[in-house]
Amino acid sequence: MISYEGRLFQKVGADDGVVARYHQDGDLVWADFDGGRVRRGTLSGTCATDGTLRLAYIMVLNTDEVISGYTVSVPRSRPDGRLVLREEWQRYGEHADSGVSYLEEIPSRPSVSERSGART
Repeated sequence: MISYEGRLFQKVGADDGVVARYHQDGDLVWADFDGGRVRRGTLSGTCATDGTLRLAYIMVLNTDEVISGYTVSVPRSRPDGRLVLREEWQRYGEHADSGVSYLEEIPSRPSVSERSGART
C-alpha cells in the first residue's frame, strides 16, 4: 500500500499557491489545503491497497462560497518516486460540475509550526 503520510500535492501546472498536506492512519486518509482563492479546504476518505483514494472534500473560498464534492484519485509513480494523482471529481450543489484533474507531489517543506520553531 502507498503511504500518503506527509506528502504534499498541488494541481499540475498550478501557480496559485494551493497545496494539500496529506495524512494517513491505516486505510484512513485526510488532507488540509489552502492558498490562492481557497481559505480552507479538507479531504477525508479511504485508501485501497493499490493506493486509490476515495475522498469527500469541502472548501471555503475567499468569496465565502462553500463547495463540496467527491473524488476518486488513482496514483501513478514518476521515475523519481513522486506520485501523480489522476482525480475524477464531482462537485455538488449550486456549483455542480464534474471533471478530471491531476495533482502532482511536490517536495516536502516545513509545516507552519516547524517554520516558526514551535515545539509540541
